[in-house]
Amino acid sequence: LTKGGTRSFLSEAGYGEQELDANSALMELDKGLRSGKLGEQCEAVVLFPKLFQKYPFPILINSAFLKLADIFRLGNNFLRLCVLKVTQQSEKHLEKILNVDEFVKRVFSVIHSNDPVARAITLRMLGSLASIIPDRKNAHHSIRQSLDSHDNVEVEAAIYAAASFSAQSKDFAAGICNKISEMIQGLATPVDLKLKLIPMLQHMHHNASLASGSRELLQQLVNSYPSTPMVIVTLHTFTQLAASSLIDIPKQLQLLLQYLKDDPRKAVKRLAIQDLKLLAKKAPHLWLRDNTQTLCECALSSPYTSLKLGMLAVLSTLSGTIAIKQYFNPGASVPLRLTDLVKLAQECCYHSNLAVAAHGVGVLTNIAISCPDQVQLEQDTVLGVEALLTLCCQDSSPGAQACLKRTLTSLVCLLKSRPHLSQSAVEFLLGQLQTSYDEARALVCHALAAIASHLPVLGDGMLGALVDLYRVACNSSTDMQQELLVSLATVIFVASQTSLSAEVKLVIKQQLQNVANGWTVYRIARQASRMGCHDLSSDLYQSLRTRVASEHFYFWLNSLKEFSQAEQCLSHVEDGNYSAAMSAIAEALRSYQKGVASLTAASTPLSPLSFQCDFVKLRIDTLQALSQLVCTCNSLKTSPPPAIATTVALSSGSELQRCGRISMQMKVSMDEFKSLAARYGDLHQSSFDADYATLRNVELQQQSCLLVSHVIEALILDPQTASFQEYGTLGSVRTQSEYERRMMSVFNHVLEEVEGLSKKHPPVSYLHTGCLCDAVIALLKVPMSFQRYFFQKLQSTSIKLALSPSPRTPSEPIPVQSSQQLSLKVEGVVQHGSTPGLFRKIQSVCLNVTSVLQSKTGTDFKIPLDTKTNEIEQRVEPHNDYFSTQFLLNFSVLGTHAVAVEASVVDESGIEWKTGPRVAVSVKSLEDPYSQQLRQQQQQQQQQQSGAQPAPQRSVYGRF
Repeated sequence: LTKGGTRSFLSEAGYGEQELDANSALMELDKGLRSGKLGEQCEAVVLFPKLFQKYPFPILINSAFLKLADIFRLGNNFLRLCVLKVTQQSEKHLEKILNVDEFVKRVFSVIHSNDPVARAITLRMLGSLASIIPDRKNAHHSIRQSLDSHDNVEVEAAIYAAASFSAQSKDFAAGICNKISEMIQGLATPVDLKLKLIPMLQHMHHNASLASGSRELLQQLVNSYPSTPMVIVTLHTFTQLAASSLIDIPKQLQLLLQYLKDDPRKAVKRLAIQDLKLLAKKAPHLWLRDNTQTLCECALSSPYTSLKLGMLAVLSTLSGTIAIKQYFNPGASVPLRLTDLVKLAQECCYHSNLAVAAHGVGVLTNIAISCPDQVQLEQDTVLGVEALLTLCCQDSSPGAQACLKRTLTSLVCLLKSRPHLSQSAVEFLLGQLQTSYDEARALVCHALAAIASHLPVLGDGMLGALVDLYRVACNSSTDMQQELLVSLATVIFVASQTSLSAEVKLVIKQQLQNVANGWTVYRIARQASRMGCHDLSSDLYQSLRTRVASEHFYFWLNSLKEFSQAEQCLSHVEDGNYSAAMSAIAEALRSYQKGVASLTAASTPLSPLSFQCDFVKLRIDTLQALSQLVCTCNSLKTSPPPAIATTVALSSGSELQRCGRISMQMKVSMDEFKSLAARYGDLHQSSFDADYATLRNVELQQQSCLLVSHVIEALILDPQTASFQEYGTLGSVRTQSEYERRMMSVFNHVLEEVEGLSKKHPPVSYLHTGCLCDAVIALLKVPMSFQRYFFQKLQSTSIKLALSPSPRTPSEPIPVQSSQQLSLKVEGVVQHGSTPGLFRKIQSVCLNVTSVLQSKTGTDFKIPLDTKTNEIEQRVEPHNDYFSTQFLLNFSVLGTHAVAVEASVVDESGIEWKTGPRVAVSVKSLEDPYSQQLRQQQQQQQQQQSGAQPAPQRSVYGRF
C-alpha cells in the first residue's frame, strides 16, 4: 500500500469526499498487509479502527479480523503489538466476529512460541478477547501456566489476561482464585508482583462464597502487610469488591472510616476518602447516621486542608441524597443547629481555602433545602453564600471561577425552594456585577438568568442596572469580553420578557457595532429568537447576512431574518381588531414563504435541516388555519342562516342545520386543527435528539391546535357533550420558560371564557364567533420561541440498517419460490455524535417489517387474505451499538412484493421515537416447478373433460 493510497483512504474516511465501498476499502488495506515493507504493513494495521467505524457490519469486520489474525500469526512482535492495540481499540466490534474459532486458533498458535515477548503479547490479546471467549479452556490453561513463568513480562501479561477473564467468566474466577491466593501469600512472590496480583480479587464477586473468601484474604493482607503501598492497593480492591457484591458495603464503610480516623498516613487517608466518595455515589442509602457522624468528626478534627476538602466533597455528595434525612431523623436528641454536620458546614463556609468554603456552602444549602422549617439556618446559608461570592468575584484564577460556579449553583437551588429570599439575592448579585472580573461577571449573569426565568417578577427590577452595565461593560474584543456581551444580553432578554424598549435595543446595537465579532452577534441574535425578541433578532440577522463566506450560511441567515420579520408582524395584533389580524397573518405568511425558500437553499446532504423545515411548514399551516378560522367566523355576518334553517333542522333531525353553512365550515376547520395537532405529534416523535425545551415547545404548538379544535366543538358543533375536565390541570403544571408561562396563561384564559359562554347562550351567535376570534388573537400575540434544536444539535443519533439477502443491483428483486418462506436478516448499527446519551439513551430498537403486493402474475387462486401481506414487529436491544434479528416472510401470492423495514427506537422511559431509517427491497415470488407442472396437468384434464381439443403446445415436456 503506497503512502498516497493510505492518505486517500484517510481523507475519504474523514472529510466526506468520494467514498469507497466496504470491499474496496478492505482490499486497499489488504494490499498494505501483504506489502514487503514493515512500515506499510504497520500503517495498514493501524487504519483498521477507522474502517470499523465507517463500515461497522459483521461481514467486513469478520474478514478484517481474520486478516489481522494472520498478520498476528506470521508477523514480528511489533506487528503483533499493533494488532493488539487495534483489538483493544475495537472492543465493541469483537462480538461481530462470525468465525470466532478460526480467529482464536490463528492467534492462539503464537502461545507456543519460544519467545516470551511473543507469548506475552498473545496473552494480552487473549485478555482483550475475553468478552467473546470467556470459557475457552485452552486459554484458561495457558494463563495458569504463564503465571508460573520466570519472565516478568510474561507474568504481567498473564495477570492482565487473568483479570480480564475473571471479570467475564465465573468458572475461571472460581478456578484461579486459589492460585492467586497462594501467589499473594507465598513468600517467594516479590512484593511488586503481589501489588499487581491483589487488584484481581475485585472480580471475585460472581457468587457469595467466592466474594466471602476474597474478602477474608484481603482482611488478612491488610493486617499482615501494613506498608503504605500494600494497604492502599488492598483497601481499594476491598472497596471495588464490596461495590460489586453490594452486601458488604456497610462493613466496608466501617473499615474505611476506621482507617480515616486512626491511620496517621496522609496517603492512606486520601485513599479512604476517595473510596468513601465512590460508595457515597454508589449506595448513599446504606450510609447510617453513625457513618456520617464519624466522617464529620474526622473533618472537624483534621488539621490538613486537602483532607478536609476531600471529606467535605463526600459530605457534599451525601447531603444531596437520602442519607441527609437519615442523619436528621426526627428521633434525634440533639437539635439540628447543634449537630456536627451543621457545625462543620458553618465553620467551612468562611474557610480561607475557597474550594473548602464552596463545599461547605453546598452542604449547608442542601441541609437548608431538606429542612424547610429552619429559618435561622436559611439566614446562615445566605450569609455564607454572599461572603464566598464576594471573595470569588474578586479572584480571576481558574480555581476561584470553579468555586464561584459551584456556589452560584447552590444559590439558584436554594432560591428555587425559598422564593422569598430571591429579591435580596438578586440585588446582591447586581452589586457584584459592578465590581467583578469579566470571568466572574459571565457566571453571575448565568445565575441571574436562571433566577429571572424561575421568578419573572424580578425581571423589571434588574433591567435598569443591567442596561447601565451593558453600556460600559465591554471596551475590547477579547474572548472573555465577547462571552460577557452574550451573557449580559441573555439576562436582558429574560428580564424584559419579550418586550424590549427602543432604548435597550439601541444600547445593545451600539455595543455590538463597537466591539462584537460576527459570531458574538449571531449568538445574541439566536438568544433573541429564543426569547421572542424578534424585532432585534431580525436586524441582527440582516447585518450578518453579508459577512459569511458560504452561500449556504447566507441562505440560513436570510431564512432566520425572514422568520423573525414574520413573527414581528404578528406582534402588532390588537384585541378585537380582526381585520388587522388577518392582514398581519397574510404579511407573516409572505415572510415565512420567503424564509422556507431560503431554508431549503441552505440545506445540504450532510445537513438537511429536516427539523427546521418541518417546524416552519407546520407554523405556516397553523397560521393559514387560524386565518381561515377568522374568515369562517366572519361568514356568519356575510352569510347568516336562511329563514328556513330551523325547519330544515327539525326535518333532518340535525341541530347543526339551524346554524346554516357556518356549521359545515367549522367542522372542516376543526378537522384541520386536529390534523395539525397530529402532525406536531409526528414531529415530536421524530425528534429523538432534541433538547427538553425544544420538545416542550413542539408540545405547546400541538396543545394550541388541540385547544382550538376543542373550542370549536365546545362552542358550536357539540356544546352539550363537550367536557372541560381534561383541561382542568393546565394551571397547576410547573412551567420552565416565559414562553411556556404565557402560552399556559392563554390556554387557561380561553378555556374559562369558552366554559362561561357555552353554558349561557345556544349556538351560534356573534358572541361565539367573537370568542373564537379572540382566542386566535390571544394565541397570535404570544411571540414564537425558536428553541436550541432549531439552531444547534447537541446530541446526534442515527441507525444504519443492512438487509440480507440483498439484491445484486438496487432495481433487481430477490427471487423466492411461493412454496417457501424468505428468511430476512436485519442487522443494524447505532451511530452517535460526540456526546451520546446527553438527553436520552436508546433502550431498544423496534423493527417493523411490512410487505405489499405490487404486481400479480399467473392465475388468481383463492388464497387466504393474511398470506397476501406480511406485517411483523420485533424489539431488539442493541449491545455495543449493534443489533441483529430475523423475520420469516411468506410470499404465497405470485408476483412482485415491496418489503419495507422501518426502525424506531425506545428510550429508557419506554417512549417510542420514529427515528427511521426505512429500507425497502423488492421480492419476486415465483411458482416452483412441481406446482407449475401440477397446475398444467389440472388444466389439461379440465380441457379434456370439457370435450374441447387443446391446441398443440410447444414446451419442454412436449418434446419427450
